[in-house]
Amino acid sequence: MAGEQGFRGPQACSIVGITYRQLDYWARTGLVRPEVKDAAGSGTQRVYSFRDLVHLRVIKNLLDAGVALPKIRKAITYIVDELRTPLEKVTLLSDGKSIYAATSDSEIVDLVRRGQGVFGIALGRVYDDLKGAVATLTTQRPEAAAPVAAQAGSR
Repeated sequence: MAGEQGFRGPQACSIVGITYRQLDYWARTGLVRPEVKDAAGSGTQRVYSFRDLVHLRVIKNLLDAGVALPKIRKAITYIVDELRTPLEKVTLLSDGKSIYAATSDSEIVDLVRRGQGVFGIALGRVYDDLKGAVATLTTQRPEAAAPVAAQAGSR
């Protein structure tokens, strides 16, 4: 990544909103290794890319949401090694227990369970589809779309 703008550790911390201690720990444990320049012994500085800053901010946001660091580590590893989708095209979701990546309107992956597929139902789409189906039915067979009186005791 020659020629890419880089951010030294203190700059990265300031931009992302984390402590230098967090940044150092995440780099030493391999959670986020700087793409531009890694430390090469005492007195050298790590230099982070913009993409690294995105990863760092994602980690911070997940920590702030209450997700445990080991789960975040699994999710970041899966994103980097397996997902192969540009980060700006991924939406992460979490319930605090797992982390999901939505890469399209129809695909959601559980990052903690190593890519286990999950499904989602967009309720707005269900609503619109049903509204369209009812409208079509009304124009094709008006008698079929007439409301039915509810019987007592039925739901």
